[in-house]
Amino acid sequence: MSIVNIKGMLQHAYDNGYAVGAFDLVSLDFLEGIISAAERCHSPVILSLAESHFDHYNFKLLTTAAESAAQETAVPVAIFLDHGATLDSAVQAINAGCNGIMVDASHQSLSDNIALTRQVKGMAHACGVPVEGELGYIPGVEGEDAERHPGEITYTTVTEASEYVQQTGIDFLAVSIGTVHGRMQGEPQLDIERLQEINQTLNIPLVIHGGTGLGDDQFRQLIDNGVAKINYYTALSDAASQQIRANAGNDGTGGYTRLTAGVREAISMETERCMRLWGSAGQAGAVCQPWLPVEHLIVYNVTPISDDEVDGMMAKGRQMLSAIPGVRYVLTGKAVKEDAKYRFCWLVRFVHPAVIDSYRNHPEHVRFADELFRPVAGDRISIDYQLTRSDW
Repeated sequence: MSIVNIKGMLQHAYDNGYAVGAFDLVSLDFLEGIISAAERCHSPVILSLAESHFDHYNFKLLTTAAESAAQETAVPVAIFLDHGATLDSAVQAINAGCNGIMVDASHQSLSDNIALTRQVKGMAHACGVPVEGELGYIPGVEGEDAERHPGEITYTTVTEASEYVQQTGIDFLAVSIGTVHGRMQGEPQLDIERLQEINQTLNIPLVIHGGTGLGDDQFRQLIDNGVAKINYYTALSDAASQQIRANAGNDGTGGYTRLTAGVREAISMETERCMRLWGSAGQAGAVCQPWLPVEHLIVYNVTPISDDEVDGMMAKGRQMLSAIPGVRYVLTGKAVKEDAKYRFCWLVRFVHPAVIDSYRNHPEHVRFADELFRPVAGDRISIDYQLTRSDW
């Protein structure tokens, strides 16, 4: 199934009364454990990379691994930036392969939250990428996320939620109704009535952050009232660390591979439990809208500049164009045979067909094309094409 459009994935979950898990990755053990659970359950899955975890791994490397795993599996996968803090981080995530973005300005005032969210949404939608916003504040209480999300809980109100969604045009909304990042202290108290009102007012897929520690009945209540995406990390981290502690207790002299033996399986078992509980198991066949990139190809001849000047122009183009939102990479080349009809080429990968227009109108592209490229490349052919799913 490979990578699919997350908006269709979550809309199907919302319309059919189940939730898709967005499981945070911090290593290949997490990635492989989550994917293997999704395959056993025949479940759609969201591979989530949280900006708050970037100190623990190379973001581009792990995104590339997630993309590779998605292409090899038979279940539908989306790759998601969780808790993106800035416009720049959202652009970098899209260009690295994320096809869903969360912008987290929930700790700011409503007006500032709206302003940043609108900015990110405008950029992301121009790339065809759906956006999740957050309203209200979900703190961390215990565990790793307590340090990353300090402070007191602020509940989402129906009035502000309606204003926020209307003014930002986001696709999904993360709400604060009593969950916390990290581990719960005591029995969680969820404001289901508040969630029900928000759902009835907005009618869009809702998101819960801080799923660890909730009971089965509470998860069912969340899903019955519009929650289509549940973010989950702490319980997976706990399963992994418990396995490592057990390994260390059994063999105090064990090396890294002995200490981490079984970690992947422990993560996978907890992931599978969630997928079956949340109702996504068996839903893989229902989510089928592929997320396919676009190849922007230009073949051209130049006049009246030298090959060295062409090389300089290409280098400048690679630098300028690769930073445009929605551009995965920019490649340049020369024909192998001297008598080729066209001697030079550009190959630019867009993340989505929407980028065809936003790229063409982007100021950096316009500047490069008008000042450096078109004046010397009047003889050119340009085409945008999409790979078939078997090729991608």
